[in-house]
Amino acid sequence: MLKIFKIGGGIIDNEQELEQFLKTFSTIEGPKVLIHGGGKGASKMLNQLGIEPKMVDGRRITDKATLDVVTGLYAGNINKNIVSILQKYNCDALGLSGADGNAIQGSKRPVKTIDYGFVGDLTDNSINTKLFQLLIDNGITPVVCAITHDGNGLLLNTNADTIASAIAVALANKNEIELNFVFDKIGVLRDVNDDSTLIPKINENLYLQLKEEGVIFEGMIPKLDNSFNVIKSGVKNVCLVHAQNINSDIKTILC
Repeated sequence: MLKIFKIGGGIIDNEQELEQFLKTFSTIEGPKVLIHGGGKGASKMLNQLGIEPKMVDGRRITDKATLDVVTGLYAGNINKNIVSILQKYNCDALGLSGADGNAIQGSKRPVKTIDYGFVGDLTDNSINTKLFQLLIDNGITPVVCAITHDGNGLLLNTNADTIASAIAVALANKNEIELNFVFDKIGVLRDVNDDSTLIPKINENLYLQLKEEGVIFEGMIPKLDNSFNVIKSGVKNVCLVHAQNINSDIKTILC
């Protein structure tokens, strides 16, 4: 089984937690892929440079100055830091932006009610499956940041969850795929403040019931909607798991 992991800012922003996660990640046997976001570092760096971060509904507006900063941070500092730590733990990794090896090609989001700037959207053909399969087959772990390109020299800031889902679906044609979204909870909880209320397995019928009951709400809805779409597209299952538990059975499995 090919295991794909996506980590977000909560892990990236904490040096100790990131190192512990990567140490555990390196021990997972078999082929694997890691996708990472950017954390709070981009906003911090933009403020230091006197550039006001702009967000709409939790999504970053990426003008040219912001693009330059996030590219340097995501594809540079964060990505290479992750790769170097994995090498420390004997996990042979290769850091990639979407432009490297034409790994991920997208298109600039069209302006509708909001101009998101240099933000990329993906299509069914965005992922260079031959490149990823070549790396995986040769024992190399791709470490992918949230920067893609449009094929015409333009870099694009792209949602890391979207990238992870697209890679999972693209590689599902030749691999049995488990997609793991690593976040700050141990999984889906009936009571968000009580870890003992973990729901270990959710199918689509139970998901609809939990939504109706108000157990799953707000930001979790688009994440789970996307997860079930990924499963319908050939991914075996999707897991929601805490960074400390990626090598254990403490998680929610969507199937």
